Amino acid sequence: MPFSRRLVSVAVLFLISSALLVALHAPLLTLPFYWDELGQFVPTALDLLRTGAWVAHSTIPNVHPPGVEVYLVLWYKLFGFSIPITRVAMLLVASAGLVFTFLLAIELSGEAPGMPAFLPPLFLLASPLFYTQSMMAQLDMPAMVLTTLALLLFLKQRWFTCAMSCVVLVLVKETGLVVPAVFCVIFLLRRDWKRAVLFALPAIPLAGWLLLLHAKTAYWLGDPGFAHYNVGYALHPVRVFFSLLRRVYYLFFAEFRWIGTLVLIWAARKYPLFRSEAWKITLTVSIATVVLVSILGGAELERYLLPVLPVLYIAFGIAFAYLPSSARLAAAAALIVALMGNLFWNPPYPFPYENNYAMVDFVRLQRVAAQWAETYARRRPIATAWPFTAALRRPDYGYVSRPLHVVETGDFHLSSIEALPPRSFDVLITYTRTWNPPGGAMTLPYVERFLARFYEWQPDISNEECERLGLIQKANVSRRGQSVTIYVRQDGGF
Repeated sequence: MPFSRRLVSVAVLFLISSALLVALHAPLLTLPFYWDELGQFVPTALDLLRTGAWVAHSTIPNVHPPGVEVYLVLWYKLFGFSIPITRVAMLLVASAGLVFTFLLAIELSGEAPGMPAFLPPLFLLASPLFYTQSMMAQLDMPAMVLTTLALLLFLKQRWFTCAMSCVVLVLVKETGLVVPAVFCVIFLLRRDWKRAVLFALPAIPLAGWLLLLHAKTAYWLGDPGFAHYNVGYALHPVRVFFSLLRRVYYLFFAEFRWIGTLVLIWAARKYPLFRSEAWKITLTVSIATVVLVSILGGAELERYLLPVLPVLYIAFGIAFAYLPSSARLAAAAALIVALMGNLFWNPPYPFPYENNYAMVDFVRLQRVAAQWAETYARRRPIATAWPFTAALRRPDYGYVSRPLHVVETGDFHLSSIEALPPRSFDVLITYTRTWNPPGGAMTLPYVERFLARFYEWQPDISNEECERLGLIQKANVSRRGQSVTIYVRQDGGF
């Protein structure tokens, strides 16, 4: 097919994907920002937009390069800053991810029967993590898109274009350096020194960013607390082991992906396709990514796995192609329906709310609490924990119309609330930071002991403990297992 026709075809696919994603997210385009969005990426983008600062000053700076923020600032320059503009900008990135996944699936399908390249984008569309992350101003969806593009270009032997996509990748997320590093090693093993040097180039702009960050903050990772949590804390051998175990579980078993895993194991043993050179390179990049995000990152968030999800779903799609037609249709339909169901079903163990629609419940509960605070405690000091503190301080994030007086507590443990000077706040707002449903995994004594020993887990303050501190419950709002509770001082005049 001529290049111009291919370009038109890709553009049409992108427009269709964009329209579909925007339509699917239309009810959420005005949803206030969530957790790390308002804690890091949106304030960093606004600092760049409003003051030209490359290193954040309205939030704690960290090692993440400013690639996503630069992209958002371009949109803000054109259309002005708003939540819907931010959401649409990120949805267009995710749309490109669907297109690149389709094209990479074609490249990796080889002699597989049928048209397996159409299944991976459908699996992505049905995935709860893809649905939520596709509209969020965070790094991992752009990292997924650029990783998929880099793999596609590498397999097509577009070396220079691939290297340039890797430059953009590392300027979006520093851990993306693993992709050009693998490519560089491949060429070193082939003794192709010129191309090995080409894929070493992405390290240069990343080094430049680190030098700038160090010059502005005196820390190579931007902040000692960030460095400790994401490197020192994360490198504990027990946490590394369970992080890797959690990655394997999420990719191959969670959300009914075990359906695809079983078919994949069967197909991989029976057919030689997955032993091709293209698949060896793709799997090396994916495995290296999984290992890296299992070692680094104290939060162990599933969104770190987004760059490998397209490869996993491509493998599923190809494996399904070898099934008889009726079994293929049944297996694919079952996986798609199960993935869609997990958008609204919460597991019985702790998970990041951003993995599914629980993120929307979280934001809407916090907005209710913010509206109460703005109405009834506008001039009162309010104690709560980050990121809700940031939501109450800045109207930019969609929760309040004017800044409120906030006292920050690190968490909602009794010891943390007791450490606050009694008269430093009149209102305490707590919320469900960790998913812990009745009868869930965290109600088991040995699980609690394990989390307390290796993850510093403690129960949140109870109503009785609040009463002993002179705080009485004023309101409680719940939504699908999460809740926000507002306490006021007994002598506070409420």
